[in-house]
Amino acid sequence: MSYSPKTMEHFNSPRNVGTLEHPTAVGSAGTPGRGNYMVIHLLVEGGIISDIRYQTYGCPGAIAAGSAVTELARGKTLQAASGITRDAVDGVLGGLPLGKGHCADLAASALQSALAAAGGGQA
Repeated sequence: MSYSPKTMEHFNSPRNVGTLEHPTAVGSAGTPGRGNYMVIHLLVEGGIISDIRYQTYGCPGAIAAGSAVTELARGKTLQAASGITRDAVDGVLGGLPLGKGHCADLAASALQSALAAAGGGQA
């Protein structure tokens, strides 16, 4: 199993890690203590995601996917961000290795959960 250079870049220098002090919405995916888990914080201003942060407990693929999904969502409307899928996250990362697709699912699901909490997601 080998991660793409883009995945390794996101793993080694993850973007938007952490929490927001006063988020508009928080969403999560996975179950704490039972494998990969991710939490996403959104700050929405004027219908636009102005800031986004994530925390994850997971493998390098999960860390990279969290970083990628936050970059994809930042600056988008809630409606536009609701279209971010596993495939979009996987594409930004240059394709995750076989058996690691669940990491892209985790990130996309956590984002959809946060969007739903903000009143604009599919979840």
